[in-house]
Amino acid sequence: MEDTKRLRAAQNKMTKENFFELVQIRTKFAGIFPFVIAVLFTNTYFHSFHPGKTLVFFFGMFAFDLAITAINNYMDFQKAHSEKYKYEENVIGRENLSEKQIQRLIFGLVGFSAIVGIVLVVQTGWLLLPMGAACFFVGIFYTYGPIPLSRMPLGEIFSGVTEGLGIFAITIYLNTYDQRLFFMDLDFNHFAVTGDTMTVIAVIWAALPLMLTIANIMLANNLCDLEQDVQNQRYTLPFYIGREWGVRLFNGLMYSCYAAIIIGWIGGIYQWPILLTFISLLKVFTQTQIFTKEQIKSKTFPMAVENLIVFNSCYAVGLLATMILQLI
Repeated sequence: MEDTKRLRAAQNKMTKENFFELVQIRTKFAGIFPFVIAVLFTNTYFHSFHPGKTLVFFFGMFAFDLAITAINNYMDFQKAHSEKYKYEENVIGRENLSEKQIQRLIFGLVGFSAIVGIVLVVQTGWLLLPMGAACFFVGIFYTYGPIPLSRMPLGEIFSGVTEGLGIFAITIYLNTYDQRLFFMDLDFNHFAVTGDTMTVIAVIWAALPLMLTIANIMLANNLCDLEQDVQNQRYTLPFYIGREWGVRLFNGLMYSCYAAIIIGWIGGIYQWPILLTFISLLKVFTQTQIFTKEQIKSKTFPMAVENLIVFNSCYAVGLLATMILQLI
């Protein structure tokens, strides 16, 4: 009996490998792109940078990103209708992890990111509070609750806007708050939100390729998991529009990123080095064609992830080249 208890305790203890799988650490590199590109954009377009606040925000943002993925895996385990998925594919059931330990981990990560947010609000201004709160709300209820946003046909929109625009805009705000390009005054008697229209347009447009590529990752994932999701009563966008139109949308979102770069360059948001982004088309075109032919999680879904990495890497290189050009 004592040996059995020890065995169960050992099985329930989370290892480093279990933790990395729970938070899907391999996917976090892609999630850093909105932050990195925002840092480069704020230097090239606004010529403003606050490294201390930016670094503090990065740690809070990263912790919250880990928490969201942990919540996603935990809720998938809780709501799974397939015994095979629950106890053979999901890391929690497969490794017999302690649910209480996972809950404490999630609360710890969310609590840390909330403290970071409050500190930055005090340092930079009230506008960060509703911006951060909106990201918190979407991030948590994306997978938590009786009807999570990820189980609705709006998952692509919420993920794209929250990560692509939310993180991007907050990073820009933290580096330009002293310029009051967009700001909120608040006291007991009144509040006022002010901003420069062209600044807001520039920020949204520069974030557009990020929103599109991140939404495309979610769409590709949902296309690959369509049959399994239906079995688990998870009705995502491809369920409603069909696989054929889902694949067409995947192509449209990917190639719209390049249109956004061209229009942004013509409109003066970027300078000519941003055209280096088009180098990514050499890889993206081939991989998009392959994914269009078949949507298999283990075989072609990684190509959708690589599309995001290749495109946004070239996007970042274009902005970095712009920054170097400005310094010469």
